Amino acid sequence: MRVPGLRRALLAFGVPILVILVTKVVAGKEVRGRVRSLFKDPPPPPAELVNVPVAVPRDHVIVLDDSLFGRSGKVRVKMLRGLDADRIDGLQDVFGAKALARPSVLGMATVDDPQAFSFITLLPWREKRGAYVGPYHMGWWPAERSVVAANYENPTGFIEVTPANQLTRVSEHFRLRDFLTHDQDDVWPKYVVLREALLDKLELVLQTLQARGTPTQNVRVLSGFRAPYYNAALVAEGAARASRHQFGDASDIIIDNDHDGRMDDLNHDGRVDFQDTEVILNAVERVERMYPELVGGLGLYAGMGPSGPFTHIDVRGSRARWTNSGASKRPATPRYAWSGGDPRRAERVSGCSATGASAALCVGVH
Repeated sequence: MRVPGLRRALLAFGVPILVILVTKVVAGKEVRGRVRSLFKDPPPPPAELVNVPVAVPRDHVIVLDDSLFGRSGKVRVKMLRGLDADRIDGLQDVFGAKALARPSVLGMATVDDPQAFSFITLLPWREKRGAYVGPYHMGWWPAERSVVAANYENPTGFIEVTPANQLTRVSEHFRLRDFLTHDQDDVWPKYVVLREALLDKLELVLQTLQARGTPTQNVRVLSGFRAPYYNAALVAEGAARASRHQFGDASDIIIDNDHDGRMDDLNHDGRVDFQDTEVILNAVERVERMYPELVGGLGLYAGMGPSGPFTHIDVRGSRARWTNSGASKRPATPRYAWSGGDPRRAERVSGCSATGASAALCVGVH
């Protein structure tokens, strides 16, 4: 019996197809996987975990560039503005586009460190409404009222701080809540401006102190970010109208290793006084010589409250040095301003004042 050519062709191709279909039904998923492997490259081996969030699959990895940890190696946060997230490979894969589009603190963990690093997406400046950001009273920055120098321009965005994320570690010694304005206790979320360069400089200063025999286990921030309205209320008490605290790159600190709420006896002379701030001064000078890109202001303050003497450190981008006029308790001591690192080398300035954007540029020299 002769089979037409068309029928022979159907038999030739149909029988193998029928065999494959029957095999799939019988063998199930295992055979399907093997068949697919003939046409598709095998999956890559599991990637090494490098600062991967706990809940993220092993193949979702972000490799952090060393520069993110600062010159000190102690910075643990990166602020993301605008399109910054697009420049970090794998960030969107791990956290998702929605998380990166809203103000968030995106924590990362390793096996050894539950707070290894955090990315913080900022609320853009354009979201400020009058004197408020959300429910939080901010006031008005100097650039909103007049023309200012470039380093006094308005912040680009704000960190949204909630009760849940306020303990986020931003560097080895500091947490997010350390830099909050001391006001509006019942208002949440709060908003803060903070620069990584300040964190880096503070950590470098602490490293220098530690290397020179001054323990730095407990560092307390007396004043970090100040909302402009809050800073304006402090002008009568000596704060600068254009204080760097409003720009997230300044902090007033004490070293308090014994946890008594006061500056420690850093120079080991048996008492806590203004001279202890000079130990920090020397460390700041050393850091700025090594890292001129972190140059900024240094203010030495005699005790004006229960915490005793303290030191102001900032990264304004230009060198400035000052202290409050109460540094010396000797009434006959003249007032001085100085531009170098050692106040004892200052030249006398008559009628020196402590107002305006330059802050206090007067010091009593012993």
